Amino acid sequence: MALLVGRHLNKIDKKGRVSVPKPFRAAMVDQGFAGIYIFPYFQSPALEGTGEAFMQRLTNSLEENFDMFSEDQEDLAAITLESTHQLSFDPEGRVTLPAELCQHAGLTTQALFVGRGSRFRIWAPDAYGLHSQGQMDRARSRGVTLPLSPLQPNRKI
Repeated sequence: MALLVGRHLNKIDKKGRVSVPKPFRAAMVDQGFAGIYIFPYFQSPALEGTGEAFMQRLTNSLEENFDMFSEDQEDLAAITLESTHQLSFDPEGRVTLPAELCQHAGLTTQALFVGRGSRFRIWAPDAYGLHSQGQMDRARSRGVTLPLSPLQPNRKI
């Protein structure tokens, strides 16, 4: 799957339709479903978006890493799977964002798509600005570093 990176600002029309950035659309279509999966991001006023492959990983993780009917499994399933909307692309590459998702993220006239590798988030631009600055400040104050994963065979940098 192509990596979802960068930031893309798009307008939301009066019907709640927004164009999904072309690189993001291409990555999703390559997974077999011509659309995206969106759910409220529970840690911030944003939406989490992804394709079918990641949704399958998430489902598998919930089923394999938690006891069935445990409170943790129930809570995580509720804030992810139960709240997910499967949104198909229209012929222009747009999706219609449900009102409840727009309300959660404070989306009105613009949506900022922010790449996160195999996922992306959709933010109201002002909310993202505050969130992003807070992340930068926290990372600097803690001296965060990232150990790189080892190279996989037959892969070049």
